[in-house]
Amino acid sequence: MADPDTRPVVVMLCTGNAARSVMATVMGRARTDAVRFVGAGTHSIEGLPMSNRTRRALEDLGLADRSHRSHQLTAADAEDADLIVAFAPEHVDYVRRVHPTAAARTATIKRLVADLRPGPDALARRVAALNLAGAEVPRTEEVVDPGGGEDDAFEACAKEINSLMDRLLFLL
Repeated sequence: MADPDTRPVVVMLCTGNAARSVMATVMGRARTDAVRFVGAGTHSIEGLPMSNRTRRALEDLGLADRSHRSHQLTAADAEDADLIVAFAPEHVDYVRRVHPTAAARTATIKRLVADLRPGPDALARRVAALNLAGAEVPRTEEVVDPGGGEDDAFEACAKEINSLMDRLLFLL
């Protein structure tokens, strides 16, 4: 395992830390230990387990995390992050308003898989080259929140995030 003190920290950020960021965090942790993944929400109630629909969608992909508890993004999370991966434009807006010093390290997962380049430079340097702090974030960059939907909405969301995580992990 990589030394935990030197691994890049990637925060996966959605609204309640109940579906999208949970799925991505579990997927990332299952695929690599070279990155420390942290899941968080912009409007979370601290300490709740993931929903049954999120759990079932992950299980359909052969993944599980029985220890997950929802977590509100803190100032320490934002400062420690080498990268904050958002799932909707409003999550990027939230970081820009509440944690402005992390704005240059925050983008949607769709923006990152399109624009981040692999290479020998450290993740922080490659992220800085994207000039994210004031970049426009179009609605098309959203991964639709399955919350309130039925199992099929969660399954579709998990499949979309799974595909995006395959691409993102290659770039980290």
